[in-house]
Amino acid sequence: MDLHFGDSKPTDEERAAVDALLGPPESSWEGADRSDADLRWARGGREARDRRDLLLPGLHAVNDRVGWISEGALAYLCRRLTVPPAEAYGVATFYALFSVRPRPSTVLHVCTDLACTAAGAGELCAGVESRLGPGSGVAVERSPCLGLCERAPAALAMRAGDPVRTAVSAPATVEAAVLAATAPDSAPEEPAAAAAVPQAGDPALTLLRRVGVVDPSSLDDYRAHGGYTALRRAFELGPAGVIREVTDSGLVGRGGAAFPTGRKWQATASQPDRPHHLVCNADESEPGTFKDRVVMEGDPYALVEAMTVAGYATGAHRGYLYLRGEYPRAVHRMQHAVDQARTRGFLGEDVLGQGYAFDIEIRRGAGAYICGEETALFNSIEGYRGEPRSKPPFPVEKGLFGKPTVENNVETLVNVLPILTMGAPAYAAIGTGGSTGPKLFCVSGSVDRPGVYELPFGATLGELLQLAGVRRRLRAVLLGGAAGGFVRPDELDIPLTFEGTRAAGTTLGSGVVMAFDDTVPLPRLLLRIAEFFRDESCGQCVPCRVGTVRQEEALHRIVERTGAAAADDIALLREVGRAMRDASICGLGQTAWNAVESAVDRLGAYE
Repeated sequence: MDLHFGDSKPTDEERAAVDALLGPPESSWEGADRSDADLRWARGGREARDRRDLLLPGLHAVNDRVGWISEGALAYLCRRLTVPPAEAYGVATFYALFSVRPRPSTVLHVCTDLACTAAGAGELCAGVESRLGPGSGVAVERSPCLGLCERAPAALAMRAGDPVRTAVSAPATVEAAVLAATAPDSAPEEPAAAAAVPQAGDPALTLLRRVGVVDPSSLDDYRAHGGYTALRRAFELGPAGVIREVTDSGLVGRGGAAFPTGRKWQATASQPDRPHHLVCNADESEPGTFKDRVVMEGDPYALVEAMTVAGYATGAHRGYLYLRGEYPRAVHRMQHAVDQARTRGFLGEDVLGQGYAFDIEIRRGAGAYICGEETALFNSIEGYRGEPRSKPPFPVEKGLFGKPTVENNVETLVNVLPILTMGAPAYAAIGTGGSTGPKLFCVSGSVDRPGVYELPFGATLGELLQLAGVRRRLRAVLLGGAAGGFVRPDELDIPLTFEGTRAAGTTLGSGVVMAFDDTVPLPRLLLRIAEFFRDESCGQCVPCRVGTVRQEEALHRIVERTGAAAADDIALLREVGRAMRDASICGLGQTAWNAVESAVDRLGAYE
């Protein structure tokens, strides 16, 4: 891609897609017809910088309408936003869902990650590729986790147009996946979100009690089942009171880092620099994770209310919901909920007549695991490559757009609602002293009843797997997803708490529990984990960029060799793993060796 705009022109369809987002161009500098405007003035300075964050939505607009992003479309978008084309090209090529090369208008993404691999994704891919060859009008792409692990194997079809059409096939057969790709409007409707919650309807549930009970499209139904009680309680307490309740509850982040939520909120609220921002991280891309998707699809207004409470407590007047591009139904449900809440006065300039202004903007991700890291997510929203930033400064000081920012994931935020309705002491009484409250676990793999389970912290791994129903002879359990670690079948008494898993030499992570029986080839799973980290590394730092490649190469050699040669490669893996863990900028490189290390040391994977 040239550093300059070049001579490429957008098609009428590409121009219409950009103009639908940004409005018609106001001058020839921005691409207007010279008969209507001239080149004597251009947007610039602060006004141009303020529009940079529309780059990712602009790329989505073109990709959704046409199916790929041509040089002419990119050049036109760059003119409209005053973004250097070379930078925009770097952004467009960063994400897996975009293409800068011509491809068919329909793309079928077939998941080949851990749960789907164990469920026969290899055979599914081979069958689909043989049916949808050249000339079919469908591009078949092998994809990382689609967040449909409870219905593995999974496929997602996206057909460009106005509007873009999507269809999910899960559990997928060759025939069902081909139908989703060739006739998305005729594909069977997805099962309700409650189908992913084996406990649905249980009155003892806290976070999932409305999933399968309320109509996710109805604000009135949500309110009839206790909705917006927490927000009214927040207005009674005031911002400081809300933060005190969250702090006293002992709530910690549910994304894996387990940082105290009250401390994060207090640190953001106390910053004198304004404005403050709130970001909800709904880009759950960890293989095996799908709990946030289920909450957004089954109880979307709960997240809208929770984000409003968090914004009120931290002094933010705008919240950004960064949602996975692979979750079309969740995007639709959340957009509908935001629109309805705004129409009914639960969002906007005067929320519930309390004089507090707050609104939510939904931003779609485009297929990048690294954007689950908070600072990479900020860069993505701002219109840059989703690469992590060095810390300090920390987000509570300088986060999104350089302003104090609080970032939490979906599960963390929805925990705030029961804290306010039942009170901090009652909430803290759930679970253990070090890990309070209920926790959502994503159970998949070799179990009879995969899905999202809600249990209090302190339940054991064995109790959770008993609920899910383990099939046949258990070989291993992966805790925490690709960035987590394996445990043996004789270690099922591990308490599912942050401190309990640490004491056992593993990690709870975001709550992924993947069970594998003795029919699953463990070396192939480890190789898939290595491939995942190699593909998802942003490449910014050398330890991760090089280390993830060397890790995959060594695992390939180990599969083919034995004896002293294999021992040498295992020693190399340890050295590379330590280097990644000690020197990588962010958690991706720091955890890329965890699962392989645990498989070698705990499971004897290559003995």
